[in-house]
Amino acid sequence: MNKKFLGLVPLLIFVLLCVFLYQGLFGNPRELQTGRLGHTMPAFELPDLMDEQKRWTDKDLLGEVYLLNVWGTWCPTCIAELGYLTELREQGVRIIGLYYEQAYDPDFGDQFDINYLRADVQQMLSRAGDPYQFNILDLERTLALDLGVSGAPETFLVDKNGKIILHHTGDINPRVWRSKFAPAIQELQP
Repeated sequence: MNKKFLGLVPLLIFVLLCVFLYQGLFGNPRELQTGRLGHTMPAFELPDLMDEQKRWTDKDLLGEVYLLNVWGTWCPTCIAELGYLTELREQGVRIIGLYYEQAYDPDFGDQFDINYLRADVQQMLSRAGDPYQFNILDLERTLALDLGVSGAPETFLVDKNGKIILHHTGDINPRVWRSKFAPAIQELQP
C-alpha cells in the first residue's frame, strides 16, 4: 500500500503545480487584494511630507470617506493619474497621499534629503495637478507594509469608520472610477 501511495506523490505534486500556475497565468493582476480588505486601517503615526512638525494618525482620518493613494514622483503611472485625481478632488472626493519613497532604504544606511524630496514633490504637483488634502510620508514603509502595498500607484477606499472597502492596484482613470470606485462610494453615502 505504501508503494502505491509513493507512486501517486509525483502526480499530486504535478496537479498542485498546475493549479498554482493556472491561477497565476489567468488571474487579473489588478485584482490583487490586500488582506486588510474589510478591516480597519492599521494604527500608525507618521509625519506630514511637507511639515515634519505635523504628525498624522489613523484616528485623524476618521469621520469622512477618503481615498488613500500610494504614489511617488519616481512613478510615471502615478504622475499620469494626478490630473484625473485632481478632477476628482475638485468634485469633492477627499484624497490623502501616502508618499512611497522608493530610493531610500534604511536597512542599507542610505542618506536621505527631505528638502530635495519636498522640492521635487512641489514641482511635480504644481505641474501635473495636486489632488491631495495632504501627504503622509512613510519613509520606512511601515504603513505600506501593513497595508500590503506592492508598489505604486495603489489606492484604497476607506469609509468614515476607517474600514478599508476597496483596494486597487494601478492608476485611477475614468473607466476604473466608473466601474469600481463610484459604485462603492455611492453605497457608502447615507
